[in-house]
Amino acid sequence: MTVPLQLLVCMTVFTWVVLMLASLAKARAWTPRGMLLAFGNRADMPEPSAAAARLDRAARNTLENFLLFAALVLAADAAHVDTPLVTLGAQLFAGSRIAFVLVYWAGIPYLRTAVWTVGVVGMGLIAAAMLGR
Repeated sequence: MTVPLQLLVCMTVFTWVVLMLASLAKARAWTPRGMLLAFGNRADMPEPSAAAARLDRAARNTLENFLLFAALVLAADAAHVDTPLVTLGAQLFAGSRIAFVLVYWAGIPYLRTAVWTVGVVGMGLIAAAMLGR
């Protein structure tokens, strides 16, 4: 399995974990009422805390970007484009997404945008490797 495909698997797990953490944070699942909400239909969710709302936005952004990353990595694999540029792009994307979630959750606005940009550059490298072929 290529490094980009390995990173795709890792990012699949990471995206799921972030989505679960955001869901649990919004429900305040560590409290008895929150646990009932988390296991219920979530009809009467409380207003999320600022940190939970940031984590939820980070999770949604991670899912949106993961879909684009997955499409690029799978297209590169299908086209048999396994170059150092594809690997570098996948590594940049994966590293930046982990940093993005942590920075966004911490509430650091300008750094968040810079880290997000690194992930976009990573996807751009994958696309450039395929288009330049």
